[in-house]
Amino acid sequence: MVLQHVPGQLSDAAKVLERCAALGEISEEDGLLVRRYGTDAMRRANELVAGWMRAAGMTVREDAVGNLIGRLGDGDRTLMLGSHLDTVRDAGRYDGPLGVMVALAAVERLAAPLPFAVEVVGFADEEGLRFGTAYLGSAPVAGRFDPAWADLRDADGVRLGDLLRGDPATAARDDLLGYAEVHIEQGPVLERLGEPVGVVTAIAGQSHATVRFDGEAGHAGTVPMDARRDALAAAAELVLAVEAAGVTATVGRIDVEPGARNVIPGRATVSLDVRDPDDATRRDAVRALHARAQEIADRRGVGLAWPGTADFPAVAMDERLSAAWGVATRLPSGAGHDAATMAAVTPAAMLFVRCRGGISHNPAESVEEADVAVAIDVLERFLHAV
Repeated sequence: MVLQHVPGQLSDAAKVLERCAALGEISEEDGLLVRRYGTDAMRRANELVAGWMRAAGMTVREDAVGNLIGRLGDGDRTLMLGSHLDTVRDAGRYDGPLGVMVALAAVERLAAPLPFAVEVVGFADEEGLRFGTAYLGSAPVAGRFDPAWADLRDADGVRLGDLLRGDPATAARDDLLGYAEVHIEQGPVLERLGEPVGVVTAIAGQSHATVRFDGEAGHAGTVPMDARRDALAAAAELVLAVEAAGVTATVGRIDVEPGARNVIPGRATVSLDVRDPDDATRRDAVRALHARAQEIADRRGVGLAWPGTADFPAVAMDERLSAAWGVATRLPSGAGHDAATMAAVTPAAMLFVRCRGGISHNPAESVEEADVAVAIDVLERFLHAV
């Protein structure tokens, strides 16, 4: 079933896109979009969004880590909506901010109070660009701030703890009845299905590893091909094995030493990222890739260092809240989202919005106004169905 937008509400979607465009002009650098945690650009983005929240009748505050929170209504229980306002470097306009703006648009439509309070949150850091943290904005809200993070420093030596507004423990919440997040899909599935939106079933688990092959450097012109212990050739075999692993798997980085045109690579280090909504499938794939890497190393006479694998389990979205979207199309997410953190302390649900070509983390991010209009309609219904 292809969802259709109800006529007469397209102006709400246009306003969402205008607001995303305005936020897209707030950046740390000229000529590209980047907003990292604790920067002046983030401060200006929060100020802009706070003004829109106040105009919608919301009370506005920032918590101890700088999350922007607009609240409407009273009650002991709160439904939280939102996403993040930080970006990657050279970002698009919609990854994160679209979810905050759609949430705000849905709240602006409320004609009567709900039996619970509604909050729209713009998380201060989901991407982890500045300090390499995971969900720095939402983790404290879920009571999961790692105290060691306070001593992390960015590339300029700035300490994370010096950017906090107070004790992160005070950001933790125990009054939430649920969390709902609208986000661009960051993939091509909805586009292929011809659907404007889809309900997220689960956020895929992830495995990360750094794999190193140690061979022997030598002269590129004098060492016979059958006498070489080429670390990069071994790594190249592993890259192809990753591509054929049967799960979503990526080698995103290769570091080669000594890295000279006329020297056989003596060391090659590759990053490994494996994702799947089924944890057993993902872990089996990682074990198989480890075994394959060892076979490659043994056959080529090079050493293998695989010091460990970081494991992040999949997170299922709440079935009851997911049903409240009233949308039949369902799909998993291969990307990480604040909803994964929030699911640890409250039922969580996500709605994906189709994005052109599945492009994300890229200035070419694009969504259709009509699709955004559908998302606002769906979230409006969601608020009354929870």
